[in-house]
Amino acid sequence: MKRNLGTLIALLLLGAVASFGQERGREGHGPGGHLPAHGPAPHVEAPHAAPPAHGFRDQPGHPEAPHVHPDDHWVGHESGRNDPHYHLDHPWAHGHFTAGFGPSHVWHLAGGGPSRFWFNGFYFSVASYDYSFCGNWLWNSDQIVIYEDPVHDGWYLAYNVRLGTYVHVTYMG
Repeated sequence: MKRNLGTLIALLLLGAVASFGQERGREGHGPGGHLPAHGPAPHVEAPHAAPPAHGFRDQPGHPEAPHVHPDDHWVGHESGRNDPHYHLDHPWAHGHFTAGFGPSHVWHLAGGGPSRFWFNGFYFSVASYDYSFCGNWLWNSDQIVIYEDPVHDGWYLAYNVRLGTYVHVTYMG
């Protein structure tokens, strides 16, 4: 009896360790094995700067969507504070998200879609301008990390760990 109980406990521990290792491996890696350590740096606008050219595939194999390089360069976050696509008349109308930012807070999407999605009882909405960048997100299972947007008031950046891409999101409560 003791031997069977010992074997059962050993098998349960082995399964738990294997499961934990698998989950930890997924949390820290998007495409190319990178999870950004921090959000983008604030964009310094040059006077009379030309609007940025769109097209995000900056290297072969990179997505045609805003994404993050292994050196934590946020491709596609150069439009500046006055970008009309991210203007909100009432920034943070539903309050501020305070449950945690950055790579130590990996969230699992639990449902919805771009207009309204959720995880752990928190609700967000993707900027309508960014809808085309999240068409391949799995709204009921993908892992995301939320970063503060230092440029666009009222917006956060949701980074999809599986795809290595991100979109602007606003907190809905």
